[in-house]
Amino acid sequence: MIPAAKPLIGDEEREAVDRVLRSGMIAGGPEVAAFEQEFADQVAGGWTCVAVNSGTAGSHLGLLAAGVGPGDEVIVPSFTFAATANSVALTGATPVFVDIEPDHFCIDPAAVEAAITPRTKGIQPVHLYGHPANMTALRAIADKHGLAIYEDAAQAHAAEWQGQRVGTFGDFAMFSLYPTKNMTSGEGGMVSCKDDHIARNVRLLRNQGMEKRYENEVVGFNARMTDVHAAIGRAQLAKLAGWTKQRQDNAEFLNANLRGVVTPKVAEGATHVWHQYTIRVVDQDRDAFAAELGSRGVGSGVYYPIPNHRLPSLTHFAPDLHLEQTEVAAQQALSLPVHPALSQADLETIVEVVNAVAAAGA
Repeated sequence: MIPAAKPLIGDEEREAVDRVLRSGMIAGGPEVAAFEQEFADQVAGGWTCVAVNSGTAGSHLGLLAAGVGPGDEVIVPSFTFAATANSVALTGATPVFVDIEPDHFCIDPAAVEAAITPRTKGIQPVHLYGHPANMTALRAIADKHGLAIYEDAAQAHAAEWQGQRVGTFGDFAMFSLYPTKNMTSGEGGMVSCKDDHIARNVRLLRNQGMEKRYENEVVGFNARMTDVHAAIGRAQLAKLAGWTKQRQDNAEFLNANLRGVVTPKVAEGATHVWHQYTIRVVDQDRDAFAAELGSRGVGSGVYYPIPNHRLPSLTHFAPDLHLEQTEVAAQQALSLPVHPALSQADLETIVEVVNAVAAAGA
């Protein structure tokens, strides 16, 4: 079976973990600070970065640090992982679900503008599958209405919009470092911060509300990253550029050779980092298509079969809401392997199998 995703852990990561274990400083040592600086320099456009123990924690703490709370509304896409809306809800604010544009699976700027109310505090676009959202249009809307932008860049390490790195368009951005992401720290997240005020607030919130030991300034959480995880992240970061190029090359091969399915598009001026390579299965049942791929040795993934606004945990925020493009994507989207562990033979097998299954159902 060619897996849909595959974390790549090598000798460098093992040696990094051993280095930390030998040091005796497993938490609160120098690795986290070094990882934050290196991530800022190499991924986040030089913005101050704060490491946390998960991407979800990064989004949650970032929203709190930016002043989001009860009575506020934050506009989010429904076609994404639930953590985006969960983070808003956990602050006491209301996630307002809007539709996506069909070409890139990202939040639709026109839908965002239509959803603005006097309670709207900000917009949280998701750079889904590694493709940046239309930040030109979203920035114009935010400026026009006096709104903040909070980026969910969980899947978009080093992606760019019009030459600018994602994670540098709003008050803060969150990057996930979960094992299946483009790079991992084992588990963890990173928050890129527009200014020192937000960065300090995130640091307080991740560490029980204190900057100095026992001098708790606010009610906070334990969302710290350990030095073990930071060491893994540093080793992975050194490989990110090469892995990203391999993902882009793999996607180019798939785009050039797949038939009978709708292949993903890249917007002009966008740098896609291909966390997922997501096709649309239009003329066949998507789930049956995926099952047939699996029976022939090609793994795939369905992200996301239930839109957020229909999840039992979140539907009370959006009763009776219908989002046309979101509903269609939830039925058609299928992610194929694109990760850098794929060999040329794997890529040729993926093409052969997908094309055969597509042709059999035509």
